[in-house]
Amino acid sequence: MLKSLLCGKFIDMEQLIAQNEMFFLLVTLLWVLPWKGYALWKAAQRADKVWYVALLLVQTLGLLEIIYVFYFADRPRKKEKSEESEK
Repeated sequence: MLKSLLCGKFIDMEQLIAQNEMFFLLVTLLWVLPWKGYALWKAAQRADKVWYVALLLVQTLGLLEIIYVFYFADRPRKKEKSEESEK
């Protein structure tokens, strides 16, 4: 079992989480919601339908959202074949 040294006492991590479920839930929500909202907003602006659905459905505690915001959202979009043939 994982043990943590907290205030000079060893406390079982499971017990710590069980006693503070609401705190951990609140901290998780405060971390995830801004990232998810910003990533969804960026995906909607760029009309990235596949990314939008993936970001909406997949829960990765903000990791997928951060990757999208910092890597994919700032990349220039590739021109569609139909756009190139019209010119």
